[in-house]
Parts: sequence; C-alpha cells; structure tokens
Amino acid sequence: MKDINKPVRLHKNLAVAVINCLDSIFNQGLQADKVIAKMLKSDKRWGKRDRGFIAENTYEIIRWKRLYGELAGVKEPFSNTSLWRLLSVRLVLQGIPLPAWDEVRGTPARRIKGKYDGLQQHRAIVCSITDWLDKLGVANFGETQWKRELDALNTQASVVLRVNRLQTNPKMLQNELVAEGIQTVLHRTYPDALILQERANVFETDAFKRGLFEVQDASSQLVASFTEVSPGMQVIDACAGAGGKSLHLAALMENKGQLTALDIYPHKLHELKRRAKRAGVHNITTRHIQSTKVIKKLHGRADRVLIDAPCTGLGVLRRNPDAKWKIDADFLERVKQTQKHIIHSYATMVKPGGKLVYATCSILKEENQNQVEGFLQSEIGKQFTLEKEQVVNPAKSGFDGFYMARMIRS
Repeated sequence: MKDINKPVRLHKNLAVAVINCLDSIFNQGLQADKVIAKMLKSDKRWGKRDRGFIAENTYEIIRWKRLYGELAGVKEPFSNTSLWRLLSVRLVLQGIPLPAWDEVRGTPARRIKGKYDGLQQHRAIVCSITDWLDKLGVANFGETQWKRELDALNTQASVVLRVNRLQTNPKMLQNELVAEGIQTVLHRTYPDALILQERANVFETDAFKRGLFEVQDASSQLVASFTEVSPGMQVIDACAGAGGKSLHLAALMENKGQLTALDIYPHKLHELKRRAKRAGVHNITTRHIQSTKVIKKLHGRADRVLIDAPCTGLGVLRRNPDAKWKIDADFLERVKQTQKHIIHSYATMVKPGGKLVYATCSILKEENQNQVEGFLQSEIGKQFTLEKEQVVNPAKSGFDGFYMARMIRS
C-alpha cells in the first residue's frame, strides 16, 4: 500500500483535487479514469509529480475504500468531511505527517494504526472488498489462493507497452524511448512487451505519436497470439471496442488478409479507426452492430473469430479498482447472460475448420470455464471442439487476470 512517488510536502491544492475526484466518483457515480483524466488536464501548472500525487491517491483511496472507511469511521454517501477523513487515513498509513489544515485536524493517527492492526483477521475488510465478492472468491479459489489473488489485485499495475511490429521491434523502440527519457525492460515471456521502470506519460512521446507502440497489459497481449492468426486470413474481432486487440491481430497478420472489427458502440469503432491510422494498420474494416443482420451476413465466413466478451473485469482490478464496488449478484447474472448470448450468436461466423476464441478479463469460473462448457453442450456448440484453455491469474503472472479458450469448428 506504499507509493513510490511521495511528495516531500503536501500541497493543499493537490489534496483538494483528490477530494473533488473522489466526490465525482463516489457520490456522482462517474467513471474513475475519466474523472481523473479530466482533473489532470484542468491545471497546466501541475508537473509530473503533482499529477502523480492526484492520480495515485485517488486510485488508492478507491481501491481501499472499505478499509479506509472502516478506519475513518465513515460510510457512504460520503460528505466532504468524510472524504477528507479517507485521505487522512491514507496519509497516516503511508507514514506521511498530516499538515496543519482544518480539514485534517484532529485525525487520531495512533488510533487508526491500532485499529488497522486489529482488523488483520477480517479478510474482506483488510483486502477492501464486499462480503459478497469475498465469498464468491473463496468459492472459486479456496481461502489461501483467494488471499493471494486479492493481494495481487490490490497492487498498482505496471505500465506495459505493446511494440507495434508493423513499425519497429522491441530493442529499437527501447532505444527510442531512452532518448526521450523513458526507461523500460524487456520481458522474456511476453515478446512484444516493454515494461516501464517508472510511470510516465508515454502518450506525449514522439514514439507514441508515430504509432510505434500501444499501452496494453502483458496478459492482454496474450490474446491475439492465442487466436493463432496468420497473414491472409479472414478474421473477426467480434467485441472490438476501441481496438487494442484488433491492432495486435493486424500486426500478427502483417497487414495481410481481412480483419473485421465489430462492436455495438460506434464511438469506440471511430476511436479504433483513429488508432489504426496512427499504427499504420490498413487491413481493418469496422462494422457497427445495429441488428442481427450484421452477424448473419458473416455466417460461416471467418477463419478466426475472437470474442473478447464483456465481463465483470475482476481480473483487471489493479488498474480499474472502482469495478469491484459495482459487482454484485445481479450484475454478475446480467454479464453471464450477455456472454451466453454473444458466444452462441457469434459462433456462427466461424467457417468449418475455423477457430473460435472466447476470452475475458475475469478470473471467475462462472464467466469462463462454465460459459465454455455450457456453450459446447448447446446445439451450435456441439459443432465445436475445445482445443486449448489458458488461465492467467494475477498472483502467478504479476499482470492482469485473463481467461482464454480456443475451439475448432468441425
């Protein structure tokens, strides 16, 4: 729970920015990454360290909301005073002396530390998750492994780049980034990954503007290669979104063949087109799914269909900690029904001898193995054979949690 980049002294305007972000996220229900991104652009005087303080403290208070709330003695909906108490608790646990501000005056630092020590046997509180999610995790992993997964999910995610091999290679990109003041390390298990040694705004680099890389977690980079595409194929990315995996697929296809990116949100496909242009990708066609007609026209056409299905996002809590506060039994059931509908409907686009890949960024069996088992027992699913499954757990990989299943159509 310690941050690497702690300021020498606290500046109140930065603390106020954190409080305003938390109010928007907790009390207004706005999306954390968008709130923080907007805040960081609101004052051009803020330097790298200032922006880091705002982003890291906001994300960490979201991550540890239940624990900090327990230690602060506050509950939702959070008043302005309560939000300051949450920030005070964080500073105390970080060993940062509290400033002489009215908002944090009277914070019982010793009592907070003592209370924290006394909570160590209450896993759901000390790991800062809901009781419901804690029980679900134990049912999936058992108590010992679930605690390991929680510890991994509660660590700050590394910034990982995916090298765009249409434009460069890992060593060349690494050298270019060094020239721009950014140090990275190669990872032997992930051939296209460069991991930043220190967090930086890579989007401002010349290398990014020239399309030499995308920001993509190492586990997410596994999906495209797991799909086993090759140049000249007809490939469909059925839930493409803004195209992170589509761009990787295109690179593996060497810009040859046809890659069709589908999504129900046109603004995401518009973003994909913009990213593809920057990356030098020209074998992608986008199609907005407005009705079943789009899917029917593609029946039996594809060598590969990738379904990167909507999910709870439980595997990516390190970078999206606000997601865990939105997961409940109703939400999980809706997600499962959506996944079931998508895999049954979109599987028809695979041609005989082609392959279907189902993937999620969740670590729950209900969204992964169980969905694939149910599909394979269905009428359309009986035409498929499971070729390979891959489970990526955060505790073992050190990166996001993912699930992938590859099936061949007979």
